[in-house]
Amino acid sequence: MAVPQTKNELLQAVTDSYDALARELQRVPTERAREVSLPGHRTGTWMSPADLVAYLIGWNELVLSWHEHRARGIEPQVPAPGYTWGQLGQLAQKFYREKADVPWPDLLQRLAAANSRIVALIRELDDDELYGAPWYRTYTAGRMIQLNTSSPYTNARRRLRTWLRATAL
Repeated sequence: MAVPQTKNELLQAVTDSYDALARELQRVPTERAREVSLPGHRTGTWMSPADLVAYLIGWNELVLSWHEHRARGIEPQVPAPGYTWGQLGQLAQKFYREKADVPWPDLLQRLAAANSRIVALIRELDDDELYGAPWYRTYTAGRMIQLNTSSPYTNARRRLRTWLRATAL
């Protein structure tokens, strides 16, 4: 899929990629959701489907917090307070830890809720707010949203489909 350049394209990308991912997530049995057998984000590491969902929730909630801060006139700490772009592995581990005790159905519900809030955020903004000027460094708000929602959804779906096939689910 091409990189979205308009509000409508961004809404379509976020909606389509989330819907496709959600269908795959429904195939994961609850009793296998915490099984650490899915290749991790870094080569040579492993995670569970629940960790993958925790990662997606973490990034969705960060995107939302960035926009909430800006709406209050506060410059957000990007990527996250206490983390730099060179520490994304540690940030992912933080997401996994924070949601380690959250039951699988609740994780799925929390991801759905975060996605709904992302869609609502996009609908509140116009094309100029999304793509008219840099929002963070050289990236527009629309590009930052896409990089942290629809792109990771697509990547997660691919990883999950491979895992589901490998585990005969």
